[in-house]
Amino acid sequence: MSANAVTLARLPLLGLIVSLLYRPGAGLQKIAAFLIIALIAMDSFDGWLARRRGEASMLGSVLDIAMDRLVEFVLWVVFADLDMIPIIIPLVVLSRGVVVDAMRSMAPAKGLRPFDMVHTDFSRFLVGSPWMRTSFAVVKAAAFFLLGLALSMQTGGHAAALTTRTIANGTAWLALGFCLARGLPVLIEAPQALR
Repeated sequence: MSANAVTLARLPLLGLIVSLLYRPGAGLQKIAAFLIIALIAMDSFDGWLARRRGEASMLGSVLDIAMDRLVEFVLWVVFADLDMIPIIIPLVVLSRGVVVDAMRSMAPAKGLRPFDMVHTDFSRFLVGSPWMRTSFAVVKAAAFFLLGLALSMQTGGHAAALTTRTIANGTAWLALGFCLARGLPVLIEAPQALR
């Protein structure tokens, strides 16, 4: 299986997860929570596979970014629709994603790579450091998993549902903080780079 096939296989898995989250059975919702972990792991696996097989390409990179955004946006909206998080979280994530990605899309016209649009060391750390990227990915994955788990516990009338939901919401707000921290440097410094 090619790296691009792994990337594209995330789309039907995302559809299955969304379908299971909306089912009334707590067991199906719990399965969805665990499938979210597989969905997130596939993002790392496709990149590893592309590097290992020498399949890294511009198309693969674009597909990977597009699928990452699609997964993230869909899950935030679904969990807001299921009343597991406040609507402000997906609204901010979507707005930040659209604006930052629009600015980054202009970088090649200026001969820049998207991550070259920030100049200070602190901004580079926030936007492109492996530590920040990995931390953000882990927090998002934890938030999505915990939200799915909390939903299944709530549906099943589990005694710890409220506690799990509170932890899930805290993790979702932390993910939003990471999202904003990684986007603000681009919004502040990119206009200077694009002049």
